[in-house]
Amino acid sequence: MNLSKRDKKHLWHPLKQHQLQPESIAIIKAKGCILTDENGNEYIDAISSWYTCMYGHCNDYIIEKTYQQMQQLDQIMFSDFTHEPAVKLSEELIRMLPEGQNKIFFNDNGSTAVEAGIKMALQYYFNNGEKRSTFIAFENGFHGDTFGAMSVSGLSVYNGPFEDFLIDVKRIPTPNGKNHEGVLNQLKEITSTHQVAGFIYEPLLQGAAGMTIHNADGLNEILEFCKQTDILTIADEVMTGFGKTGKYFASDYIETKPDIMCLSKALTAGLIPMAITSCTQAVFNAFLSDEMVKGFFHCHTYSGNPIACATAIAGIELLQSETIQNNIKRIIKAHQEFNETIKAHPKVKSTRQLGVVFAIDLDTKMERYGDLRDKLLKFFMERGVFLRPLGNTIYIQVPYVISKIELEKVYRVIQEALDAL
Repeated sequence: MNLSKRDKKHLWHPLKQHQLQPESIAIIKAKGCILTDENGNEYIDAISSWYTCMYGHCNDYIIEKTYQQMQQLDQIMFSDFTHEPAVKLSEELIRMLPEGQNKIFFNDNGSTAVEAGIKMALQYYFNNGEKRSTFIAFENGFHGDTFGAMSVSGLSVYNGPFEDFLIDVKRIPTPNGKNHEGVLNQLKEITSTHQVAGFIYEPLLQGAAGMTIHNADGLNEILEFCKQTDILTIADEVMTGFGKTGKYFASDYIETKPDIMCLSKALTAGLIPMAITSCTQAVFNAFLSDEMVKGFFHCHTYSGNPIACATAIAGIELLQSETIQNNIKRIIKAHQEFNETIKAHPKVKSTRQLGVVFAIDLDTKMERYGDLRDKLLKFFMERGVFLRPLGNTIYIQVPYVISKIELEKVYRVIQEALDAL
């Protein structure tokens, strides 16, 4: 019996309605940008397996650095011990993170990075003698699936059954260059009637919302307002971090820097799960006290795992290399050229790009999980390209190591799909 059939007996896959959708494709090998299934079919991974494998699958350099660490120290509890990979990773990250970030807290994944950030904000005010219980977030934002992260997310397809159990969140529109004044007025109204602990945001690019891009100047005005009104700002860079926007972090495009940042996905190059919540020294100082209970009592068993830290260090070394930086520039330029050929297609409503992320909105009504989306996914896979549409949006987020020939195939298959609609 093949893997796909064996899978159906016991496994429950995420984001899938098992009664309606076909069996899963069994992948037995991945190298570079290529996924290989149990029948020998190959697919270009054009979304870097949910934005994680940005240096390609099974990258030799990362594997070697990870293997070296596996022979030295595998796992040690991080509440009582420290180790070289964690210390070195903190040093490397602080050097590249936006100005002001000074402390590193380890988590397991993007959702838990956000969860920790939310708890930090709430306890920051609690430790300072204030009770603040409301958060501000963008409409249609997505920050994860644990309860705090889910609370600040605005996509009801994920949150519907749990809305009665979520923390208090007030949502504002993303700035578009024309609505700044209205957004600021909403902020003033919210802060005049609620005790706001934090503003959480995906800087410049909302991933799950269809790779929508918002205005940097408008976001900066929101962040400035939060600074002036003593509201902590939490930048969720789980998706945007580590070069995808053309800079190390999307926050590098914005003058006003966050108080707290959430990192995961490309942090460990798709090899080992790990996440980080970083913060300023001022946030950290609120947890320093002679009272034990003012400490941050939040912990994951695999916090600061040495192997994951070594993997992350290797990924950072690659990201900062001349080769990868040149590849990023090459992909950005290729996307721009593809845009010139595709934007006038009759089935294209609009296009947009930020760094290596390129998105096409189709000029057709399409449900987030619907027949047309499923047909497009099948169309792409049958032609050897893994693209996963978000509603009526087809997006590309390829590994930095993709070849010219592979990238041209991705473009060609998208063109064929548009022609077939």
